[in-house]
Amino acid sequence: MSEQLTKEAPPPVDADSQKFRSQVGHISRHSGVFFAGTIFTAAFGYVFKVYLARVLGAKNLGLYALGMTLVGFIGIFNTLGLPQSAVRFVASYLAEGKFKQLHALLWRGATVLLAGNVVLAGVLLGFGKVIAIRFYHSPALVQYLPLFALMMLFSVLNTFYSRVLSGYRDLKWRTLIMNFIGSPLNIIIAVALISLGMGLRGYLVAQVCSAAIICVLLVAAVWEFTPPQSRIFGQAGSNPDRQIWSYSAAMLGLGFLTFLTSQVDRIALGYYRGAREVGIYSVAASLVAYIPLALNSVNQIFAPTIADLHTRGEHVLLARLFQSLTKWVVGLTLPLGLVVVVFSRPLMRIFGGEFEIGWPILIMGCIGQLVNCAVGSVGYLLVMSGNEKRLMKVQITMAVMMTVSSAALVPIWGIYGAAAAAALTNIGLNVLNLLQVRKALGISPYNRSYWHLLLPTTATLVLVLALKRYATIFQHDWVAVGVAMVAAYGLFVAVFYLISGLDADDRLIASALRSRMRSALGRSGAQA
Repeated sequence: MSEQLTKEAPPPVDADSQKFRSQVGHISRHSGVFFAGTIFTAAFGYVFKVYLARVLGAKNLGLYALGMTLVGFIGIFNTLGLPQSAVRFVASYLAEGKFKQLHALLWRGATVLLAGNVVLAGVLLGFGKVIAIRFYHSPALVQYLPLFALMMLFSVLNTFYSRVLSGYRDLKWRTLIMNFIGSPLNIIIAVALISLGMGLRGYLVAQVCSAAIICVLLVAAVWEFTPPQSRIFGQAGSNPDRQIWSYSAAMLGLGFLTFLTSQVDRIALGYYRGAREVGIYSVAASLVAYIPLALNSVNQIFAPTIADLHTRGEHVLLARLFQSLTKWVVGLTLPLGLVVVVFSRPLMRIFGGEFEIGWPILIMGCIGQLVNCAVGSVGYLLVMSGNEKRLMKVQITMAVMMTVSSAALVPIWGIYGAAAAAALTNIGLNVLNLLQVRKALGISPYNRSYWHLLLPTTATLVLVLALKRYATIFQHDWVAVGVAMVAAYGLFVAVFYLISGLDADDRLIASALRSRMRSALGRSGAQA
């Protein structure tokens, strides 16, 4: 009996494990809040997308997607790379006590952004009309360009200050503002205006109004987190240092390459196929974007953690976190990915009959995103450790591949060609980034414990396939998908926890998560 107790007792927590647990606790607390907010937004956003698809139709959604490509292209330049710089340098400046430099980044940087975007809004109104008519062959888009310009102005400030909150390593207020306030507000205003007969214009007006409110709330939150020495009047006359602009220039280049890898498919569809197919493709692509929810949630707080640990020289702890967090991201993503692939046709059918043909896009996109999650936060590891040049080389390679493959495949296969180009680019991008992380930092996300995911994944796949075969008993597609999602996660967690087991680092992560849950439940009970 004593031997059994000794065997099952947890190992003593050494100093390194204590640091690991502390970092995991911080990451789990903030990424958990962000994940909850993302799930909240995704749930309501999915229903809202179904509403938009059925009310506005594929053509109007296509016009919106084409308008966003124009905003996205100008967005390459309108951020000046400063939001990405904010994540890294806010964390670094706080760690080093450089309050004057922090002031310059927060307030002078925002002033430069605002001034530059006023100019770029004029560019959007002028050249956007030419592109809408001559390139996209969609003159109906022209009337909406002023609203897209306003969206761009607020969007750049919101992106900047939301990244500043990430740099402060506190996502609670950012999530509250962006997800729990901004998203419902946008939906409520949009539904009201669309119900009044404003159609696509009402949807755009709603986005402008909600973005303006979010901007005010984000600035207020940043003010509260900013040390007094770095507030607006704390360091008069200070300007962002050269290191900021050098790093931002690199981020600007990465932004252009990211635009190519993420928007060329839509641009090619707009040129070769028209707004309707763009609308179908954009709906499917928006569903694919939900796949890396766990990875995106972890990245929001892990990114500044990378900068902090790299600055302090704690590379062993960084590698340990990278391995454990990646495995948990994979485990949290696999059930969702399996359901999306198996139920791809019913998922698209929910949006209406004209969208059902987009189901192969879900399968191809999901495969690409599963690879994205499987390699973990490789892009942020390069950027936050000062290896952005390596990332840029990879981005250049894959941007060329995306452009060439889209131009070759879209004229032949339409939306399926665009999906194939995007999936191949996503896979290539992440695999090459992983190789660069190994070369630059000497770390990898993989170890033997990943084999523990095999059994729960296999069991979950068998269950999802069985539910798909007998899905007609649920009568409605949305019911079948919902049941499959709940059952998939339930079985995966049960098999992984009860049969596959947890290693030492997994137990530390699970313990941190249980502590957060007990703390949250305790506060709820006290309030009751």
